[in-house]
Amino acid sequence: MENMHCHLVAQGIKRQTILNYVYQSLLAVLVLVGILYLLDITTHATIVAALGASTFIVFAMPHSVTARPRNVIGGHLVGVLAGVLCSLPLSVLSHPGPLHQGMLYITLCSLSVGLAILGMVLSDTGHPPAAGTALGIAAHPWSWRIIAFVLVSSILLSLAGRMLRPRLRDLV
Repeated sequence: MENMHCHLVAQGIKRQTILNYVYQSLLAVLVLVGILYLLDITTHATIVAALGASTFIVFAMPHSVTARPRNVIGGHLVGVLAGVLCSLPLSVLSHPGPLHQGMLYITLCSLSVGLAILGMVLSDTGHPPAAGTALGIAAHPWSWRIIAFVLVSSILLSLAGRMLRPRLRDLV
């Protein structure tokens, strides 16, 4: 009888864990749908992918340091700055030519990630998806709309995560 009780307790914990997985995944979907719908920018794939990775961290690892609003918002702000800084030499060139496909382009895109890492480490705002933000900003023509999207979405994601945090568990 005692073995059966232990088995049921183990199953109950397992069911509860599965319920948390489903619940938090659905919350992530709802929040991301709201953000993407409100901000209406799904064509910039690298930036949207970085936001998707941030959503994973906020909803699957809500008690992680990288899920703190300081890290989500600050990390993406550093990523934006690094991306803009590295895209400037390419935007000065009047025509996209071999440099855009060549070594300078590749080097500047890579440098944006390195600068984002350095900036996040120095400012204690480490948030890995923000390195993707830097790369996305550097690799494609950016606009103030893209920058606003990154910053507003990271703020909205942080607010949602902060409000829901008491109901969220670390899933990984």
